[in-house]
Amino acid sequence: MTYMYANTKTWNPFKGCRFDCIYCKPSFKAQAKRQKHNCIKCYNYEPHMHYERLSKIPKADLVFACANGDISFASPIEKAKILRAIQLKPKQTFLLQTKDPSCFRDWRIPSNTIISVTLETNRDTSKISKAPKPYNRYLWIKKLHCRKAVTIEPIFDFDLKEFRNWIWYINPEIVWIGYANHNKNLFLDEPELYKTNQLINELNNFTDVRLKTMRDRRK
Repeated sequence: MTYMYANTKTWNPFKGCRFDCIYCKPSFKAQAKRQKHNCIKCYNYEPHMHYERLSKIPKADLVFACANGDISFASPIEKAKILRAIQLKPKQTFLLQTKDPSCFRDWRIPSNTIISVTLETNRDTSKISKAPKPYNRYLWIKKLHCRKAVTIEPIFDFDLKEFRNWIWYINPEIVWIGYANHNKNLFLDEPELYKTNQLINELNNFTDVRLKTMRDRRK
């Protein structure tokens, strides 16, 4: 079981999200509840900026930026300041993950930055999240001209051929795949492990697949 991206440190100048994905409640939102005495906006998982952290970038080859939120909720000024801070560290690589890659449609992404889209499945997720539908996320990330990655975590049941083709057209450097760590009471629509392994085998033919939590489906 892997709880974090290997050889990576997080940097959170922006935190919070309003997509209300049900699987975030026992993970990111639960972690946020520890911040009541430090920042009430962190405690409420409200999108907000911590400008004092812009200059406090950790030393790591790969920095997972804004890991405790979704940067799509940042204002244009906030995004500009984050991207500028990234540009000032050209020897490091930064990962910016979002469920709404359209937020980068008018931006020039620094060459040391990977934009990762979360795609739990190719199917509709409107019952478990307020995020854009996976198909819309796919269309937007495909249009971006930058370094890209895909995060399939937590993985939901999917249609193998279509999902594989989406990822091929996105052309990501890396694909992370994993089951939910905290879903015992969420009843997520997870695929059988053999089906996930089929997808992994397909993706290994054209991209770097990195595994996180792998296990049998919980029923």
